[in-house]
Amino acid sequence: MTVKRLLALLLGAAALVGLAAAVGSFAPDTDEAAAAPWTRAQSMSQRRSYIAAAELGGQVYAAGGMVGEAGRRLPTFQRFDPEADSWTTLSPLPEPIRAAEAAAVAGQFYVIGGDDTDGNGTDVYVYDPAADEWESRARMPEPRFNHSAVAVGSKIYVLGGFGEGREHDDLFVYDTESDSWSEAAPLPRPNHAFGAVVFRGEIWMIGGRRGEEILREVWVYNPRADRWRRGPSMPEGMELLGAAVDGDEIHAVWEHVYQIYDAETGEWRAGPRSLVTRHGLSVFAVDGSLYTIGGCTTDLHDSQVVERRDLRAR
Repeated sequence: MTVKRLLALLLGAAALVGLAAAVGSFAPDTDEAAAAPWTRAQSMSQRRSYIAAAELGGQVYAAGGMVGEAGRRLPTFQRFDPEADSWTTLSPLPEPIRAAEAAAVAGQFYVIGGDDTDGNGTDVYVYDPAADEWESRARMPEPRFNHSAVAVGSKIYVLGGFGEGREHDDLFVYDTESDSWSEAAPLPRPNHAFGAVVFRGEIWMIGGRRGEEILREVWVYNPRADRWRRGPSMPEGMELLGAAVDGDEIHAVWEHVYQIYDAETGEWRAGPRSLVTRHGLSVFAVDGSLYTIGGCTTDLHDSQVVERRDLRAR
């Protein structure tokens, strides 16, 4: 896919963001917002959006991404230490990549797919923190970007995404031990630009985009049964979001919309709006705090902002 086509998709997303904002959102709990507001954490050294990021050992590893109106791909690789509130620069990616996905397995960090210098990439790279080195692994069966990747045990599940001019419903499974790929039950519908988390042993696919529609849908995949079921739909649609799990809750953040699923009530509620609203961001829950990292603002300016919300203060 050309840069022009990729940016056209993002511009279309931004336009729909404005429409959603005009329609309005269900109101967050003011007491919760006052007790646990968003604050600023240490920013990244470089503005970046569409980063491949994953949590490993209580720290967040952030690889690649893009910057600028032309969506320049980046090889940047850094690690965020939430306790020290600091960033460390590591060995760069073997090549610049944007809109890839990442997952951590057995102490190693994997970057999968994305849009690389050859177009829609199938590359898989693994990073060893002890050696500060990258190695190549078996390629994805097909090129994807704006997909999601989550780890369950020693396997990484790669869901949907965009490639070759359309959305896909594939569910590829990468076995990190055998360095091999297989396929599982496909997504209920083609989708891309969604969030995905592992919650109570299942994979939750949250929101996304299909055609011109921003989705409220939630689908849940059981890896043991290789089966999908419909989950609790969100009050508001979300795309290009970040999502994370904290205890019995799923936190999903996108632009002005912050929605929290509570397993005890089986319902979504609204959280407080972040200080800098962004899409194409990364979201993580580490040691009782929620972090939003990077992304792109509604006026399409890449951001180096990191925000923190203390989930234990609520």
